[in-house]
Amino acid sequence: MIFAEPIYVHGFWVVALIVVSLVLLETRFASRLGRFISSSMQPRLVTRQGRVTRFVRILLIGACLSLSVFALMRPQAPAGVETVSGNRVRADIMIAIDVSRSMLAEDASPNRLARAKAEISEFVDRLVGHRVGLVAFAGRAAVLSPLTSDYGYFRLVLREVDTESVARGGTRIGDAVRRATRAFGPARNVPRILLLITDGEDHDSFPKDALDETIAAGIRVIAIGFGSESGSTITVTDPETGVRRQIRDGAGNVVISRLDGELLRELALATEGIYIPAGTSIIDLDSIVAEHIDPLIQDSMIKMTRKSPIEFFQWFVLGALACFLVAVWLGQIGSYTRGVRRV
Repeated sequence: MIFAEPIYVHGFWVVALIVVSLVLLETRFASRLGRFISSSMQPRLVTRQGRVTRFVRILLIGACLSLSVFALMRPQAPAGVETVSGNRVRADIMIAIDVSRSMLAEDASPNRLARAKAEISEFVDRLVGHRVGLVAFAGRAAVLSPLTSDYGYFRLVLREVDTESVARGGTRIGDAVRRATRAFGPARNVPRILLLITDGEDHDSFPKDALDETIAAGIRVIAIGFGSESGSTITVTDPETGVRRQIRDGAGNVVISRLDGELLRELALATEGIYIPAGTSIIDLDSIVAEHIDPLIQDSMIKMTRKSPIEFFQWFVLGALACFLVAVWLGQIGSYTRGVRRV
C-alpha cells in the first residue's frame, strides 16, 4: 500500500496531543474529585460512567481522528487498470473572411459582410469539440482569432469584424491562404479545413503559389464564392443620409466586383476540397456544413486504457464515522443511566 498524500502523516502528532490531553483531563478530574469525596462515597453522591467506559470513549475518539488522518493520506494500491473513452478534438477549422468594401453590397440582406458574419456565428453554434479560428483579409490578411475551442471568445471577435479590420483595400486571396495556413500551427492528427469566403477576384497575390505550403500541411480548402463572375456594381446605403449609391474608385468610375470562380475552384480541388458558388444569394452555411464539411469530420470516439491506483480512503472514512458514532452512543448510555439513578 502506498499513500498519495504522505504529507498528512504529521496529523498524527495532533491526534496524539488531543488523546493525551483528554487522558490528562480525565485523570486530573478524578484526582480532584478524590480530594473532596472519598472513593466509598463517590458512587452515592456523584453519578459518573465507569472508568473503563470513559477510557474506551477516549480510545474511540483517538481512533476516529487517526482513521481520518489515514483517509487524508489517501492510501492506494498501485495496481488497477481502467478504460477511458471520450470525444477528442475532431477538427481544426480556420475561417478566412473577405472584408473588402465590396462586402458592403446589399444584394444580401442587410449586406454581404453582415450576412456572412451571421452565417458564421450559426455555423459555430453547431460545432462541438472542434477548434475554430478567424482570419480577415482584403489588401492584406490578419489573424483576428487563433484556433480556439472557446466559442464565446470567437463570437466576441467575430462581432467586431468590419471593413476596417484590415487597413489596406483590395482582395488578396493568396495572402489570406498563406496567413491562415501558418495560423494552424504545428501538425496535429486531426482534419484541417480552411473555410474561404470571398466575393472578389484576386489582386496579384499569387494564391496558387501559396498552395504548396497548404497541401503540405494537410489542409483542405472549402471555398465559398458569392457575387457575379460576369461582374456587378456594388450598391450601399449611406449611413448619414440613407441614400443608396454605387461605390466608385478614386477616378470616379463605378467599381465592378467580379468573382474569380475559376481560381477558387482550382484552389479547392488542388487541396481535395470543395468550391461552392453561392452567387448573389444568401450564403447558407448550415446546408454547406451538412453536405460538404460534416462528411470530412466524423465523430471519433477514442478509447484508451491507463493504470489507475485503487483508492482505499473511503474505508478509513467509514471506520472514522463508525468510531465517532460508537463514542456518541456510549455517551448517551451514560446520560440514560444517570437519569435512571436520579429517579
